[in-house]
Amino acid sequence: MTGFIRPESRAVFWRWREVLVALVVFLWGLWLGLTSFGLIAGFGWFVAALGALGLYAGWQRARFRIGDGGAGVVQVDERQIIYFGPHDGGAVSIEGLIRVELIPAETGGHHWLLVELGQTPLSIPTDAEHSEDLFDAFSVLNGFATQKMLNALNARPAQPVVIWQKRTAYLH
Repeated sequence: MTGFIRPESRAVFWRWREVLVALVVFLWGLWLGLTSFGLIAGFGWFVAALGALGLYAGWQRARFRIGDGGAGVVQVDERQIIYFGPHDGGAVSIEGLIRVELIPAETGGHHWLLVELGQTPLSIPTDAEHSEDLFDAFSVLNGFATQKMLNALNARPAQPVVIWQKRTAYLH
């Protein structure tokens, strides 16, 4: 049964899986809201609202997923971003991050550059295995602009783009 769907089509469905599920939930809630009365209709509108929120979140996540198959594996565990690369690797603390950059590549995929104070910057390919876990890790950073990140990922910039930088507290 695995040969029934072409690998390219399966990859597209897998990338947009959250959007597809949220769309089904939204349409079901909309149908309940429009065709029912009373409590069931209210429940339907509530489900439709949840589906709409899921569509928004799923759309952002799908745009973030570049694909797998790149060099190395990313793991996010206990507020640590860990990268196991074929030649290098490392770990950074999410709380210790001071800058997140997107470094464009002439050929192949781009790289995330995660800078932690006093540590060697960690470079992670955007298409590394499980790199979609970085979406959740980045979302906890104070003031992180998700839309700026998604626009930079899809625009293919020519220069490095600083996606997020920790605010520095000055005494004077």
